[in-house]
Amino acid sequence: MKKKSFLNGYPSLLAIITLFFTTITIAQQTNMAPQPENQFWRNVQFGGGLGLGFGSGYTDISIAPSAIYNLNEYAALGLGLQYKYLKQKNYYASHFYGGSIIGLLNPIRQIQLSAELEQLRVNVNLVGSNSNSQDYWNTALFVGAGYRSGNATIGARYNVLDDKNSIYGSAFMPFVRVYF
Repeated sequence: MKKKSFLNGYPSLLAIITLFFTTITIAQQTNMAPQPENQFWRNVQFGGGLGLGFGSGYTDISIAPSAIYNLNEYAALGLGLQYKYLKQKNYYASHFYGGSIIGLLNPIRQIQLSAELEQLRVNVNLVGSNSNSQDYWNTALFVGAGYRSGNATIGARYNVLDDKNSIYGSAFMPFVRVYF
């Protein structure tokens, strides 16, 4: 006498169970596959500066956000925006706004070289003068060097386009730069 197997009577059930587990296995493998990560945003860092200065009849407020894209561990390119409000009571009130293109080079981990082309619109309202306002563009090209530690760099920069009409008091300026 022939022995009956449990599955001999249920070939359709065996096929359905096999199909069910195969489908679950494939679905789990598909869902477990790593999603491609956007490499662009992994290389972007944000930073900038804020400034507040108050004195006897003097106000200085500035905001300068920026972002850089790290091309590799040695070089980065970026863009910056800037707005500044200056007021000296009974003399002038001015607004500066514009943008910049930033290039950073790190020949070694602790040293950062920089170049920044800045274009600002300057609006000055003079008090007690025949010409009550001045509107013009100011262009600056800064080259600089600094000591870098982690996300922060401290150094100095020089405006190679400095002239007697510059909005800056000096062509040479110290800076602190932080990117996260």
